[in-house]
Amino acid sequence: MALLLSLAAAVSYGLSDFIGGVASQRVTPWTIALVGQIAGSLPFLVAGLLGDGSFGPAVLGWSVLAGLGNGLGTAFLYRGLSSGRMGVVAPVSGVGAALLPIAVGLVTGERPSMLVWLGIVAAIPAIWLVAREPVTGSATGGTGLTDGVLAGVGFGTLFSALAQIPESAGLVPLALNQLVAAAVIVLVATLLRAPWVPRRPAALLGAVSGCLGAAATALFLVSSRDGGLTVAAVITSLYPAFTVLLALSVLRERVHRAQAVGLSLCAVTVVLVALG
Repeated sequence: MALLLSLAAAVSYGLSDFIGGVASQRVTPWTIALVGQIAGSLPFLVAGLLGDGSFGPAVLGWSVLAGLGNGLGTAFLYRGLSSGRMGVVAPVSGVGAALLPIAVGLVTGERPSMLVWLGIVAAIPAIWLVAREPVTGSATGGTGLTDGVLAGVGFGTLFSALAQIPESAGLVPLALNQLVAAAVIVLVATLLRAPWVPRRPAALLGAVSGCLGAAATALFLVSSRDGGLTVAAVITSLYPAFTVLLALSVLRERVHRAQAVGLSLCAVTVVLVALG
């Protein structure tokens, strides 16, 4: 069940990124990110306030930390997108989003089986190859690498912090995570003097992307409770594969050879983790 939930989270994140990418061609990506975080927080906030969950300062701290990671990861990912360095930022951030939770899982006592470890070994190059796009020489500079590393640390922090939130806390912590992330996005965009205020109807596409991303976050959280942080983070981090498959089937984009190898390794990862 944990594997299926993680796969569902990966599909939802992949679809969210696909819609967000299409919407960012019409509206600034900072606007899409902001609208998405706010829209994604509303269902959690309403359901959480109507539910029976309760939590104390520790869960509040994990929720804020998750939101900081979410916001910084999104901000640096989008800075890479806006600067034309996505071919560097995407693979580096994807690998980072998987590696940090693996380390946290091991420190907190998780011990994956040998087959799961083989799946993890396959997943790292899989994420890199699937997310990587051919780039020009001007797009491979240090800023792209820095943005990728920071985005990966951000998303890895999001996954690691969310996994510490108990089921008894309900859904309000997920809403707090999204709202903190929205505030971080506004702050970073303002510092970079990038436009973020929603002014065009196309910004509503960000709400669709955000709700899908929020659903993915919830699926990941349940999966990490059921099957552990390591497995949940690795499988969920395969989401670029689903974005590529959507681009292939919907936009008729071509998949280059490295991406095809990466997609194959993603399938190998899922099989090994399932057997493990």
